[in-house]
Order: sequence, then structure tokens, then C-alpha cells
Amino acid sequence: MAKAADVYFKIDPWKVIEEGFDPAYSRVSESVFSLANENMGVRGCFDEGGSIDSLRGAYTNGVYDKEPIGRSYRGIIDETHFMIPSAEWLKTSIALDGEALDLGRVRFRDFRRELNMREGTLTRSFIWQTASGKELRLTFLRFLDMAHRERAYQRITLEALNFSGTVDFSSFLSFDVTHEGYGKCYWQDTRIEAEAGKMLLQSRTTRSEQEVFAGALVSLPDEAKACTEGKTAFLSAPLVLEQGRPISIDKRVVILFDGSQGDALWANGLATLEESKKVSLDDALQAQKAYWAAYWRTSDIQIEPSGQDTAEAVAAEQQGIRFCSFQLAQTYNGGSMRHNIGAKGLTGEAYNGHAFWDTEACCLPFYLFTNPAAAKDLLLFRYNTLPQALERAQMLDCKGACYPIATQSGKEACALWQHASLQLQPSTAVAYGIWHYVRVTGDEEFLWDYGAEMLLQIARFLSSRAAKGNRTGKYGFFGVMGPDEFHMMVNNNAYTNYMGMRTLNFAAEALERMRQDRPRAYADLVKKTALKEQEIRLWNEIADDMLILQDESGLIEQHDDYFNLPHTDIDSIPVTEFPLYEHWSYDRIYRTDMIKQPDVLMMLYLYNSSFTEAEKRVNYEFYEPRTIHESSLSPAIHSILAAELDKMAEAVRFFGYATRLDLDNYNRNTREGLHITSIALAWDNIVYGFAGLRSDGDRLRFAPRLPDRWKRLCFSVLYRGRVIRIRMERDQTSFQLADGEPLTLQIYGRTYTLGKEELLVSSPL
Repeated sequence: MAKAADVYFKIDPWKVIEEGFDPAYSRVSESVFSLANENMGVRGCFDEGGSIDSLRGAYTNGVYDKEPIGRSYRGIIDETHFMIPSAEWLKTSIALDGEALDLGRVRFRDFRRELNMREGTLTRSFIWQTASGKELRLTFLRFLDMAHRERAYQRITLEALNFSGTVDFSSFLSFDVTHEGYGKCYWQDTRIEAEAGKMLLQSRTTRSEQEVFAGALVSLPDEAKACTEGKTAFLSAPLVLEQGRPISIDKRVVILFDGSQGDALWANGLATLEESKKVSLDDALQAQKAYWAAYWRTSDIQIEPSGQDTAEAVAAEQQGIRFCSFQLAQTYNGGSMRHNIGAKGLTGEAYNGHAFWDTEACCLPFYLFTNPAAAKDLLLFRYNTLPQALERAQMLDCKGACYPIATQSGKEACALWQHASLQLQPSTAVAYGIWHYVRVTGDEEFLWDYGAEMLLQIARFLSSRAAKGNRTGKYGFFGVMGPDEFHMMVNNNAYTNYMGMRTLNFAAEALERMRQDRPRAYADLVKKTALKEQEIRLWNEIADDMLILQDESGLIEQHDDYFNLPHTDIDSIPVTEFPLYEHWSYDRIYRTDMIKQPDVLMMLYLYNSSFTEAEKRVNYEFYEPRTIHESSLSPAIHSILAAELDKMAEAVRFFGYATRLDLDNYNRNTREGLHITSIALAWDNIVYGFAGLRSDGDRLRFAPRLPDRWKRLCFSVLYRGRVIRIRMERDQTSFQLADGEPLTLQIYGRTYTLGKEELLVSSPL
């Protein structure tokens, strides 16, 4: 692996700490210090703004706007949509003796910024040294309410250290915000009011016509001046400071996006803001701490080093996995079926806030074993956007439902035809997600009520997209791009063929079971979709005769003629050339056997139980040296398979990369936002990798493997109403049923019943 860590933040088990400020690292820090509560998110930008390079971003989940694209050929979209910045609620202006606070221009010392993952808070403090010699200590606190997700809080504390005097202070609330990529504001028709201690705004997007209410209560002195200007409201007041006596200004914010509009939304917003008055910032902070304490009691992953010589490395891994768990819990909790998980979550505008196939393939396991209700809601988002998937298939001259490669609304938003038209993995990932969800949760009612219809339409799409090859006489998918996006317009991509085969089989099996077990529901579905019996026969025919390019040793060729491609030594690529998309011409990338991310290995991970250990080993050993990990999804998948194959040194190395991908800026693009979907895979890396969990068989299987530098690994999983606590040590693993009925597990290939008593299983020699 040619990439290297760019270490900047301090190591701490429960915090991310920045001591001293490097302006060149500003945007990276903004991403890392992002906060969210599923409904809204905000980057770790400075409250006071200034001349420092910054992407100021406060986002409301599900809010997007549109831009037209000139259509050139049928099947290529003519309009895209993308997440836009929403109401700016942090903006503050502070001036002393006519000098404005701007860390790009003033003198300051003792800078410290701290993300507290135990409490869900971000604090920043420093001492401002003015040109006149005055010293003012400033402390900024912010958090987004995890229990009332329309609420956010800001506290700014000012302490005069060597003077008494007046500071000019202004607090803002504004929809006058610019989308960096398009360079314009997407808000119009703003209703705005301001009075003593209160600011109220409501605005509508230009083309998607969504409306958001923003209100703020600010604890400024009574003489504060209230002003409005365009799409911005602000409150200004002089603050009288006495030396050594700090004062705090509290700001309580409501951002409401509930689907209503006009007067109805305004009334809802006022009522929500009025309700927020009942809770002080201090009370909200205590509730925030309680929320996160409860979360960590059931969701924490604890890693202990085996000795002093490994303590530093393990401390970095501990911080990394907690950071991943923290950010994922902030991003999505199943609060709304209108939302999905964007690749950057609510931490930046790269990838336009779009959800990809990563959700079902990479994020779903975390929710299946920690919050299955949220896992269901993720799949219901796909059900609710089935009409858009049906429309997309028609655009591609196919039948059934083609799920988009990139979306917020359910419509395809990717303007790159080679991705939007050639990648079938969103559709097969949705089918896999349904299969995996039902298998893990046992929720067959979901299958009958929602899943069967999605599977039927996905199978229709795949059967209309598949074709027989003239030379082989077997079915395959032609002109596609698999997960490895460094190879396009290929034929018989192994991942695409295999996932298509499994999807067609599952759809046929599910509908046959539905016909037998739920005949009335089946009849209703047949009527609704005009399903013909010959369609199901065709699905089985295609699946039974699908081409998988595999030799006698078990090695699977990634796609037709992949083995004939020119070889590139990936370790010879300088780290300064990453990301490759920014340093290599587009067509150069395609003229090599270099792989962006796991392709064949991805299907070995998803359907792990369906492949032998020999097949996994020969494919891992062939494809791993060719994979550049340009995708953030790549390291964890490799780590999981490496652990299974007892390549523990590689597993640990990839794990460190996966958990600290953003903290250590491995891909040199953390400035654009966090890699939220790969953050989910870091959790998978622990549970599927080192604990050896497999959930694609008839029962849960474990094969714990503890790295040498770890003394102990502890975590919990939720399974069908049961809480299973797992403690891995060098010689044995403990399984405890903290809650729920006994169940059967397979551990190291042997079957055990886990009941009320602790189950101790010795590690094999």
C-alpha cells in the first residue's frame, strides 16, 4: 500500500485534540471536527469566520437543489440534484478596540480545539492578543441535540485577562449561503424577522422548492440591536467585560424541515422554538451527555494493548474506532425514511450529499447489529423511491427497477454516464440488503410487505439487462463497470455477474415462498406488477447459466481479458500523486491492471459462506497487490479477508488505515468531508474481521482472531432482541447473553448454545 499517514491530531481515547493551529490544515480539521445529529450537520469551521481558508457548511439532511444538464444521448440525465448549505447559525462577529477577530490576521496563543466523543461536544479556546496589548480569552462550545434533532446550541465565553472594557459582539442567522461548487446561493423568498434576543427566518430553495425554518434565541443584553438585511438577521450589542470575570453568550437554535411549507411551516417553527425555551443550554448539555453515555454503554469497542511496546499504536486504533462509531451514530439513526447515508454524511459538499450502493453493502451491517430499526428504515428509503428506480430503468431501455448510483431524492443524480449507466451494483446491493436484513432479523413481514416488490422489479431489470454471449453461449452482463471503477465498459465483470445471479435466485425463491405462505399478498403483487410466470422461469434460467470466469485453482478473472492488461507496480506511485483522479489523466487510469477497490474480493466478503477458504486465499493473494485503495471502502474489506486467512500483520495494517483514514488524512482528501460509509466499514472490520462474525449463513458464526499487539477486545452486538457481549483474549473468548432468550452459535466451526451462563471458548492452537 503506497499511502501513508499524515499525523496531525493528538492521540486520546475519547477525544480528538488539536493543539496549535496550522492554517494549511484548516479544511481537514473542519471535516474531522464536524458534528451532526442526523437531521442537521455542521463542519468544524470557526464561529467568527475570517480570512482562513474554509468551507463553511451547515447542512439540513434531505435538503437539496437542482441544476439542468444539457442532454446529449438517451439514458444520460438532463438534471442533477445535490445537497446545498442550509441556514448559517454559527456566524459571530467579535471586535475589540476596532480590531476584528480573525485568526488569519490577529495574534493569538494557546489554541486548542477538542472534539469530546463521550459528550458529543466541540470546544475551541485561545487567547487573543490585540494590537493594543489587550488579552481576551475566548472559549467556543457547540453541540447538536441528539434527542431533539431540530435543536442546536452555541456558547461563547469571553474573559478579559488584563483589562476591563467593551467588546462589540454580533450574532447572525442567515440563508445567504453559497454552494462552493456552483458558486451561488440556492435560497430565495426569505421571510425574516428579528427582535430583542430572537431571530426568525424561513426560506425556499430555487428549483426543488423545499422550505426550511430557522430560529434562534440569543442571551444578549436587553439593549441589543436587532437588524435584518436580505436573507440575514443579526443581533448586536456591546459586552461590558470586567477583568478576570468571564461572561457567556448562549444561542439556542431551531432548524425545522418537516415537509410543510408557507404559514404552516412558520407556525410549526415558532411552536418548536417556543418549546425549546423550556430547556436551558446547560440542561440540554446534561441531556446530551446522558444520551452519549447510554450509546457508549452498548456500542463501545474497547481495545487493550498487550504491552507497553504496543500501547501507542493501540491507543491510535482505539481513538480511531471510537471516532468512526461516533461519526456514524451522528449521521444516521433511523429517524426518517426520507434520508439515506451520504458518502460524506453532513460533513462536506463532495459527492453532493448523495447516497451510493455503499449503504446496503457497507453500512447496513453496523445497523443490523446495533440498531435494526434503522436498518429497516434504510431499506424503506429504497422502497419509497422505487417509482424513481422504475423510471430510471426505462431511460436505459430496460424493464423493472434500476436504482441510481448517486441520489438524495431517489432519482439518478450522477452526470457521469459511465457510472450512472454502467454500474449495476446499486440494484444488486439493494437486493442483497433485503436478503441480509431478513436473514439477520427474521423480519419476514418486511419481505412480504416491501421486499418482494423491490426484488421483483430488480430481477426484471437484471433479466432485461443480461444477455447471452455469442462465443460462450452463457449469460452475462455486457458493457458494465464493476466496483473497481478503474475499468469501464467491460464484459462479464465477475462481481456484477455473480451478484446478478444471486439476486435473480433470491427473487425467484422469495416469490415462490410468498405464493405458498402468503397467497393473497402474492396475488395482489402479481396484479399490481402484471407479473408473468415465464418471467420467473427466465430469472432462474439466467441465474443457472451465468458465466463466472474461474479457473481450476479457484482464481476468478475480474472481467473478460483482465489477465491480459498491462501491469502497474502500485508501490512505485509517489504518495504526492494521490488522489490519482487529480494527478493522472482519466484515460491513463484505465490502461492498467491496477484496481481502485475490491471487486472480486467484495463478493467474497458479501457472500463469504459461499466460497471455500482456498478460493478466498488464491483470489486475495492475486488481487491485493494490484489494489491501490483509492476508494475509502477498500482497506477494511482487505483487513477482514486478511484476518480470515490468518494474515494478521496485513489485517492489522489495513485496520489502522481504515479506522484512521480521515484522522490521518491517508487519501489526502479529508478536507472535502469525512468518508462516512467507510467509517461504517471500520466497525465491520472489528466485528467481521477480528471477531470473525459471519452473518450470511444459517446461523451466526464467529472465529475470533486477536492481533498480537492486543491483549483484549470487548464489544457487543444486538441480534433478534438479544444483547451479546463478547470479550476476546489471547487464549479464549467469552460470550455472554446480557439480554434475551438462548440462541445457537457456531464458533470455530463447532455449534454451541448460548444461555444465561457465560460461554468460554478456547482459541485453537
